[in-house]
Amino acid sequence: MALVLDGSLAAASIRLQIAEEVKAYVAKGHRAPGLVAILVGEDGASQTYVGAKKTACDEVGYAGDVRRFPASITEEALLAEIEKINQDESIDGLIVQLPLPKHISEEKVTQAILPGKDVDGFHDINMGKLAKGDEAGVKPATPYGITLLMKHYGIEANGKHVVVVGRSNIVGRPMSMLLSAAAPYGNATVTLCHSRTQNLAAFTREADILVVALGKPGFVTADMVKDGAVVIDVGTTRVDDASRKSGWRLCGDVDYEAVLPKVSAITPVPKGVGPMTITGLMMNTLEVYKAKFA
Repeated sequence: MALVLDGSLAAASIRLQIAEEVKAYVAKGHRAPGLVAILVGEDGASQTYVGAKKTACDEVGYAGDVRRFPASITEEALLAEIEKINQDESIDGLIVQLPLPKHISEEKVTQAILPGKDVDGFHDINMGKLAKGDEAGVKPATPYGITLLMKHYGIEANGKHVVVVGRSNIVGRPMSMLLSAAAPYGNATVTLCHSRTQNLAAFTREADILVVALGKPGFVTADMVKDGAVVIDVGTTRVDDASRKSGWRLCGDVDYEAVLPKVSAITPVPKGVGPMTITGLMMNTLEVYKAKFA
């Protein structure tokens, strides 16, 4: 029977460890770690994500703050707010919830955050350090969270063939770099596939560990997966579901029920990778914070 990689359980365990570390630092007279999330506009999904991040801050003892701005805020004004936070020594991490209104450049905003406070790991400097295998950089939160989930359940990438489907700068590309790095969570042989990959199933069937981050519900079917593989489903797409009070449900990129009997381990959607993204964010913030008192 496949091991279900429950991200909620893993996240709860890791956050307890983070909370203990924070208590120890505060007991020595240090301030609590500070994390600020900027939310622009009224997007429902963004509000949910930011709310979950604030809840996680409260759980681990961070000084978490959500700064809300109307969708009409100018790019110049938003960049000025980011610069204020950059200069605030009591704030260790800053995230700007995406997407942003169309009149604001996500690239400009991402690059405006100090690399040392960029706990989402999106800044070019942090991505460059990741590409070099430099452990000093801040790792992108979702791929980092996946490595933490693998560690929690004792899943080794070392020497394995990992196939990553999807080449976004948020998940696929940094995931391939992390798992191929000469690091405790890495040392895998990684194949990165994408929309132009021909005969994709030939690659996915060779994967000891398959990471799927496409945003296409149920795309990976049972015949695309090797017996005994580990499957990590990063997809979270809202699909209509009249049986739900909300009128929708979250669906992953993997046909979960069909793939489940074939694999050794698999993440569910929801409660798989999602909670670990926030945990990666919490870990990034802790590491930035601790470096100040080393």
